[in-house]
Amino acid sequence: MVKLQQLPVLSQIIQTEQSLSQAKADNVKGWREWYGAIAALPSLLETQGLIFSSPAPVMKTVQSNQHFTSIVFIPELCLQGQNSSRLLTLAPATGKYSIAEPSSPMREVLLSAHDPLQNEQFCLIFTPKFSLLLVLTLNEQGESCFDFSFDPEVTEKAWLTLRSRLQANAPEQLSSIQQQREQFPLCSPDYRLVSDFTRELLNHLPANRETHEEIPATATTGSTSTDVELLQALTHEVRTPLTTIRMLTRLLLKRKDLGKDVLKRLRAIDQECTEQINRMELIFQAMELEGKNESKQEVNVSPIPLQELFAQNIPYWKKQAKRRNVELDVIVPEQLPTVITNPELLTQVLTGLMENFTSGLPTGSKIKVQVKSAGHQIKLQLLSQSSSANTVNPVSSYGNRGKSIGQLLTLQPETGNLSLNLSVTKNLFEAIGGKLTVRQRPQLGEELTVFLPASLIRY
Repeated sequence: MVKLQQLPVLSQIIQTEQSLSQAKADNVKGWREWYGAIAALPSLLETQGLIFSSPAPVMKTVQSNQHFTSIVFIPELCLQGQNSSRLLTLAPATGKYSIAEPSSPMREVLLSAHDPLQNEQFCLIFTPKFSLLLVLTLNEQGESCFDFSFDPEVTEKAWLTLRSRLQANAPEQLSSIQQQREQFPLCSPDYRLVSDFTRELLNHLPANRETHEEIPATATTGSTSTDVELLQALTHEVRTPLTTIRMLTRLLLKRKDLGKDVLKRLRAIDQECTEQINRMELIFQAMELEGKNESKQEVNVSPIPLQELFAQNIPYWKKQAKRRNVELDVIVPEQLPTVITNPELLTQVLTGLMENFTSGLPTGSKIKVQVKSAGHQIKLQLLSQSSSANTVNPVSSYGNRGKSIGQLLTLQPETGNLSLNLSVTKNLFEAIGGKLTVRQRPQLGEELTVFLPASLIRY
């Protein structure tokens, strides 16, 4: 018999299958998205359904014309002497658990203290029109990560995982719950439903990380309230439809009856959506750092193997450069020390730096990226070479490229590329323990160099 400790948890299922939302780890970002998703649920639920959740019910009330059964998986550690999980109903508006009696029929299933599932918050829903899985978990660094999926294959695997817990901990309830589950055949959702949910999720995101209150305009530093409002609207209006398009595209990619040309185009759509979503995510993070005037000590940093980070991202950087008919040559030594930084944010900032630099070069140009140790630092230098030159010259006019949009953004009219300006990019590098310098060289232009602090720890 398989031990509960060996059974998969829901975060593993959703990450293995597709990891649709690709949420970035952050101390509270995952929590904010979870609360936004829970608050968006009522807009999806119509008449009847089956809801599995942990560690508490996710719906405080339901309408009189709705018929939902709630099965709550309660970790032993959450009980703390209480007799019922009805004391732990989630209030999405505040992100807290309050004492309340849910009006929908509810069943309780105990999770043993050794079950890894007790470390996750989740909500699995089955209705006549869709099935949906929401998962909130913590990574090894203790940062919250949120994912969701409408994929029928994912939700079915999640149900089978929960079914194993029912069989082990509440066998007397398994038969009746199984019958209820079979009332809702798996089906792919209507694209409008997915779009509506994504929009509602973003609309319900708590704006302030600590108090879940709106961020006052006076809290911004180095940017006006108009800039903040512009970026909030921009990231919302771009991420909402793109997240929906990417989700539906990945649902189509799982079909077995599509031709090679169709699959190629769908993958291209997925890639374009992901690039723009990541760009908007970086802009949003920069807005928060600029608005709160956070220092680098306030961003989580840890030792990471830089060799591994480059190995994961260099192929993508080269692919992006090739799309613009620019050749990217990255020179990395065989051995590099680890660096102390935030790996997710470093990857985003470096990728943004590469894309912005590449997009401003003429067709046929070459980029040489040199990485080497420099004392207690790692030095990453960007140099460009035009198609008509035989020598490598430093980056030219990077700091003056494009048209300023407010205090944070730069627009390249020739390409339509919207990016963070040089000043904000420097602040992002400082926030993760690094430094970006742009050095003027007589008759040669500018030299772009990134410094990262090296760690004594080696892997």
